[in-house]
Amino acid sequence: MSEPYFFRIIASNGVFFEGKIQTVIFQTIDGEVELMAHHEEMIIAVDLGLLRFKTSDDIWHRVVVGVGTAQFANNRCTVLVDTCERPEDVDKARAEAAMERAKEQLRQRKSLVEYQMAQASLARAINRLKQTYKS
Repeated sequence: MSEPYFFRIIASNGVFFEGKIQTVIFQTIDGEVELMAHHEEMIIAVDLGLLRFKTSDDIWHRVVVGVGTAQFANNRCTVLVDTCERPEDVDKARAEAAMERAKEQLRQRKSLVEYQMAQASLARAINRLKQTYKS
């Protein structure tokens, strides 16, 4: 068992988790990253996907996260993301509706900014749905 360290997840709507963990694994644009106690200090971009962390009582927790950053310093890790929710809390009907809206916006091909926003919305909806079907 590895040594526990302080971990915090902060989403745009508040603190999602705060406590001691053994390890955290999350997605970056270069692949998955795992941070354990006494990792070197770093700031890294977090990508859409599944974030997993193991608490001191050896229980794995799964969280669907949006984009953001993670900072590891002084044996503490803070993850700041735009969205964060448990896979079982995802409203599948709402996520499917968001995916359909984003697809329709992509088909309309308005401005470049609107197109990129629709792409981001579609990616978020697909990520939420993908993680709920893995539960």
